[in-house]
Amino acid sequence: MDTLSVEHLNDLKKQIHHWAKELDFDGFGVCDSKLEEAAPALASWLARGWHGEMSFMARNTDKRSQPGLLVPGIHRVISVRLNYFPSQQTPPIEVLQDPTLGYIARYALGRDYHRLIRRKLQQLADRITELVGPFRYRAFADSAPVMEKPLAQAAGIGWIGKHTNLLNQHQGSWFFLGELYTNLPLPVDGPASNHCGSCTQCIDACPTGALDHPYQIDARLCIAYLTIEHKSAIPEPLRPLIGNRIFGCDDCQIVCPYNREAPGGAVDFSARHNLDASGLLDLFQWSEFDFEYYTEGSPIRRLGYERWLRNLAVALGNAPADRRTLEALQRRRSGASELVDEHLVWAINQHEVRLTVRPEVVG
Repeated sequence: MDTLSVEHLNDLKKQIHHWAKELDFDGFGVCDSKLEEAAPALASWLARGWHGEMSFMARNTDKRSQPGLLVPGIHRVISVRLNYFPSQQTPPIEVLQDPTLGYIARYALGRDYHRLIRRKLQQLADRITELVGPFRYRAFADSAPVMEKPLAQAAGIGWIGKHTNLLNQHQGSWFFLGELYTNLPLPVDGPASNHCGSCTQCIDACPTGALDHPYQIDARLCIAYLTIEHKSAIPEPLRPLIGNRIFGCDDCQIVCPYNREAPGGAVDFSARHNLDASGLLDLFQWSEFDFEYYTEGSPIRRLGYERWLRNLAVALGNAPADRRTLEALQRRRSGASELVDEHLVWAINQHEVRLTVRPEVVG
């Protein structure tokens, strides 16, 4: 790659932005590779133990805060945004208000975003290579030790809100982020400013109080963490608060004013297999083969069948007292793993107690 003039670099950035739009990215920005302010915040969060069982967050902290250690020789980070909110789906609030249905985070209803975004970023890098020749780069999509939200904020794509998600005034927060680390000395964009103001709707809506400290999240209390990242038993006091959420939680995003007019996402993220509003008992009947089949190409696959049953047991324990549900829980105990069995016993007890109090409920 020959040395490019300032004028050529400005033109190159405009061209890359144009290509990003052609690849269906909904946002684009460029920042340098400095994250001095984000590093102390990460260290403080880890020191509190708020990362829970996510031990990977405590590894490679130097590479997270200093991108040049992860990809030597880089000067800039190209940050992109891809909207995902399913345009045709049962409204989230309707699912949450029906305790017989299973709520799945809206990002996980369709195609797994990791490969899709990395493939698009690779296509973007290929186009740049055709124009300027070989250059150093590496693409990321929620992979490797990358602080994607601070980088996106520095690139002007949005600001980190009180719920710790990235927010954009016109696009809300229903989007994925991706990064292309590069040695191209592109002109940088200014950082996004914060527009949360005095609003506390996301904090007030959190079922477990995981957001009681604005702009920080205690993952140990977060339902998204508990139902996805947490690999052991869900603490019993938190189980009733999970409600019917079986994979992730969107409550803080649902109430955010900036999401009222948020645009829909690409067809790739449309709900598959009616997972936007499936019955808990129907999902609970899945065999391991069914789970593998229905979650192929989905972010849900990484959960694994055991934790899928764990989460469903908790949600069914929170469901209305019903003898049919109780019998389904009791049948599943045969051959259940120790982890699943613990949650089944808890759920069975919830129904037995409620049915004893209200014996007229027969299901």
